Amino acid sequence: MDIVIGGAGAVGKHLAEVFSIDGASVTVVELDPAKLESLENELDVRTLRANCAHADALREAGVDHCDVFVAATNNDEINLLSASVASGIGAGRCVARIHHQAYFDSVGMDYPQHFGIDHLICPEYVTATAIARSLRNPGSLAVEKFARGKIEMQELRVSENAPALGIPLSALQLPKRVRIATITRDDRSFIPNAETAIAPNDIVTLVGDKEDFDAARKMLQTEKVKRKRVVVMGGTAMGVWVCRALRHRHFAVHLYVSNRQRAEELAEKLPKVTVLDADPTDPTIFTEEHIEDADAFIALTNDDEHNILAAAQAKSWGAKFAIAVTERSTYMRLLKHVGIDRAFSPRIVAAREIQLLLKPGPVRVLASLARAEADVYEITVGKGAPATGSPLKDIKFPGPIVIAAIQRGEEVHVPGAQDTTEPDDIILAIGRRDMEKPLKKLFAG
Repeated sequence: MDIVIGGAGAVGKHLAEVFSIDGASVTVVELDPAKLESLENELDVRTLRANCAHADALREAGVDHCDVFVAATNNDEINLLSASVASGIGAGRCVARIHHQAYFDSVGMDYPQHFGIDHLICPEYVTATAIARSLRNPGSLAVEKFARGKIEMQELRVSENAPALGIPLSALQLPKRVRIATITRDDRSFIPNAETAIAPNDIVTLVGDKEDFDAARKMLQTEKVKRKRVVVMGGTAMGVWVCRALRHRHFAVHLYVSNRQRAEELAEKLPKVTVLDADPTDPTIFTEEHIEDADAFIALTNDDEHNILAAAQAKSWGAKFAIAVTERSTYMRLLKHVGIDRAFSPRIVAAREIQLLLKPGPVRVLASLARAEADVYEITVGKGAPATGSPLKDIKFPGPIVIAAIQRGEEVHVPGAQDTTEPDDIILAIGRRDMEKPLKKLFAG
């Protein structure tokens, strides 16, 4: 693969390292000679000192015939312009790294479509999503992102007196738009079939339409679910995205912002989040707010050292789970030694996201479920695919599989057994691991 990267900052340099290790031919375009010298001393990549927003520079870098162009400078506008110019010149696929929420959410305009860019990547957003995923069912956010919030996924422990006990799934009167995707029983995880019956204390992965979800959950759980208390430190964009990702009935989120004006602004933006103008690492605040009882403490200010110290302090004072965000990957290996459970680096998370986006083929793995026994697959249906036109019940799948959702244009729905797929549909499927090749044969065309 031939890849051109605009910008040799933290993200650009990390991407160059990742792609070159994977065997790609990498060219980096950068104006700063010091950054280029550092890159040349550490990596076997081609470099070009130039402005990556200039068409002539991009042509010299080989963008007119490259497979991928990634604009990864620290300036959103330069990245949008560079990726747009690269697209016009002839790059196979174009990705732009951005920070500003208005660009990422396409407020007032569809920026990717307008500029001819294939993907926008926001390191802060993907890091926030990864943090939230570590506190929730690993597949839940992947499903919600795929289905634009219309589909929900949860892992539930079945109550000992649940109405669904002992009934085969074929006879279980679940709402039509809800599916049981996986079951974990006695340390064994599997995808159920029509004859499977629910047993007490099973852990089930439930996926379906949000409107029908509560009715299905009541058939599996009779007791009230305890809400987890999450403390977030930092009123950054990443902090806002974490709060939104955890804005769910199973989480009580407290956001601490050490700036009165910013705290008031976020209190209006986040109505279901408790926003406080305080420093949670202050011993007085820590005691008054009982932060030692938190199920999770997340430190994500713009200061690496402050995040590390705050998370370590919260953990030592009783918080059950501590997370710190750090830009410097050199800190990552040290954090467990000071009691921090998880650490996230935006540039590393963004690089992984870009790798996933650029993975060729119509089948992608979005997440793992049931102790990694099952995967969540995103499948793009091709023209002439063997599986198109046939009811789902008649398709000979390569193993047990649950079709959780179908996206057709702007519409997303949970299909029934009689539903069919069409070219350009995007399918969300849950099946056992390593099913990419057989799924590709069915749906690629």
